[in-house]
Amino acid sequence: MSSVEDALENARLTYEQHMRTCRQCHADAAPCAVAKHLLRLYNIARRDRMRALGRQAPTA
Repeated sequence: MSSVEDALENARLTYEQHMRTCRQCHADAAPCAVAKHLLRLYNIARRDRMRALGRQAPTA
């Protein structure tokens, strides 16, 4: 697995773990500031993965 894939998987797992365990997210039924930040990091990692895959795809 590449470092881009590792970063994406790590960001996803961190976000999901936070959402499962954060009392504030559950109490408010809305993401807290930390959850928003972790989601932002996940989205960045996902974007980086898409860019990496785009570079590997053959151009016609």
